[in-house]
Amino acid sequence: MTYRVAAIDVHKKMLAIVVADVGGEGEYQFERRKFGAAPDQLHLLALWLVEREVEEAVMESTAQYWKPVWGALERYWKPARQNREGSTKLSGSLHLCQAKSNRGPRGRKNDFADGERMIKRLVAQELVLSFVPDPEQRLWRTVTRRKYQITRDRVRFQNQLESLLEQAHIKLSSWVSDLLGASGRRILQAIAGGETDPAALAALADKRLRATPEELRDALGACAQLHEVYRQLLKMALEELQLMDKQIEQLDQQAWKLLARHQDAVQRVAEVPGFGVDSAIQMIAEVGPEAAAFESAKAMSSWVGVCPGDEESAGESKNTRSPKGNRNMRRLLNQAAHAAVKTKGSIFEVTFQRLLPRLKYKGAIWAIAHRLCRLLWKILHQGIRYEERGPAVSAKSKRTRTARMIRELQKLGYRVEGNTLPVENPA
Repeated sequence: MTYRVAAIDVHKKMLAIVVADVGGEGEYQFERRKFGAAPDQLHLLALWLVEREVEEAVMESTAQYWKPVWGALERYWKPARQNREGSTKLSGSLHLCQAKSNRGPRGRKNDFADGERMIKRLVAQELVLSFVPDPEQRLWRTVTRRKYQITRDRVRFQNQLESLLEQAHIKLSSWVSDLLGASGRRILQAIAGGETDPAALAALADKRLRATPEELRDALGACAQLHEVYRQLLKMALEELQLMDKQIEQLDQQAWKLLARHQDAVQRVAEVPGFGVDSAIQMIAEVGPEAAAFESAKAMSSWVGVCPGDEESAGESKNTRSPKGNRNMRRLLNQAAHAAVKTKGSIFEVTFQRLLPRLKYKGAIWAIAHRLCRLLWKILHQGIRYEERGPAVSAKSKRTRTARMIRELQKLGYRVEGNTLPVENPA
């Protein structure tokens, strides 16, 4: 029986294709061909694979260059194989393998040899395959990951702004905890606009600020003789920060539009201590609204990389370090774990305190992240809601947290109906 598999060695400007019939017996007979990486060449590649009756295709995850190839095959080749008469369950299957699992002996590497090795290891189930979501979910990931990149750049740029102020002998950050808060922004904009009077600048601060007017005047004393170059640089920095804030807000709105029909899943995830609306949207973008790609919570924990490692030799455990997984999910779960253990009276605080003496701080936080990952799978996969089992979470704290979550949802444009606020029990 003929069953052809194609392997694609991906490069920036060219693709090396190897096709073999793996349904017969004996040595594989390989057919080799090269294509360009331009869109018209990718279309020709898809048509050629259809002509060769290729049932499955596998490629390496080479930088970002595999994505256009994957998209072209998903658009032109995959439907042609799946919709034909006599197609099987695996017809039109696309696989993405980690390059390390297809590594060959040193000194014996070339493009076609890599493809041949890829086919042999795919058939022998020796390749480590990556999870690639559907096109819609990949679009979610693009938006949420771009927002994270801009947020990270904003933090870096804020640190550069503080360095600029220190260079200009303006010690505002010594007395204002949030340099880009309401008070800080008013003062910085006034400095960039040409204000030289420290008393007038100090008067722009909010009355609730802990610093006294005298302390602020002393911190802003250098503004009286500030060089015009520093004012210009400060003005440019504030304009750039304003642009970043605007882009983050636009990406928030875009993510809401893309996930509008999954509002219930977002709400259910956001109810968990440590999570929130923003982190819920990011995690759903990574694993899907139902986590359907993972058969169990254990499988998703392994994919994320929050489970203990298993490295054993001669009957002895050598290392239990967690494997590398999805870096975005690891970051989100680590942040959520730090927030969850600070929720007074929650089950996560109780568990953290119990694990702390034995695992120390980092180990205990990682154990909480593991529990949150398994809980996330149950909420998404089974469609259940979180129920707090901690000993002393008050109704007031529940109402406060729920009200905050509702405000975040409404800010993004979601409609929240019904009485979702918990009712406090009468004394």
